[in-house]
Amino acid sequence: MFALMGAAVLFTGISKSGFGSKVDFLGVVILAGLMDPGKAIGVMLPLLMVMDLSNLRAYWGKWSRSDALTLILGGIPGVMLGALFFTQVNQQVLQFLIGLISLLFLSWFCASHLSAVFTRMGPFSRRVGGLAGLVAGFTSFVSHAGGPAAAVYLLSKNISKTEYQASTVLVFWVINILKGGFYAGLGLLSRETLVLDLMLLPFALCGVWLGLQAHRKIPEKAFFVLMYVALAVSAVRLIWLSLA
Repeated sequence: MFALMGAAVLFTGISKSGFGSKVDFLGVVILAGLMDPGKAIGVMLPLLMVMDLSNLRAYWGKWSRSDALTLILGGIPGVMLGALFFTQVNQQVLQFLIGLISLLFLSWFCASHLSAVFTRMGPFSRRVGGLAGLVAGFTSFVSHAGGPAAAVYLLSKNISKTEYQASTVLVFWVINILKGGFYAGLGLLSRETLVLDLMLLPFALCGVWLGLQAHRKIPEKAFFVLMYVALAVSAVRLIWLSLA
């Protein structure tokens, strides 16, 4: 089981540092099928924050400042809504929601080539960006799945690959810091989860390094075919567990 957890964290690091956080929630989807989903998102947050710090150095100052700020301002109330929602649901509902969010985003990305579609449509307004940030903040809180919502807005802006990647790094660095306070208050961070974080930390750091290399050398399609298959299998399993 630990090997599967390590692989989940490794692929999260690769996605987060190399491919714009589009499927970095694969890690929590896998972990939520192995343990209590609340514990799973608690385990993942410190690891994501370490990845954020590693990525900030590599991408510092390369982001689109206005677009990142728009998403952050929308993400703040989204995180607050996520915290409120979390206090109202049980483990089975959270499992189902994590799996459902994963399948919805997976279906969206598989059904449309976002970069091409949104480039033809033209850039979205800041109001749409604020809404995307709200969704990103909420889904990030309950399942660390904020990347796709942010991607919808950023890909419409026709920015460079590096600007896009750097913007997601900055946005989720801020959102994850905000989430940390709520997670601590809700008891999702504990001595047990932090011990597990220390054991999984090498996988996180290795994933970040591999992601930085992959950002320059590996075609996105090759990476996402593998990740989408893994995400689909994990999400379906999680929904099955919640219903069973």
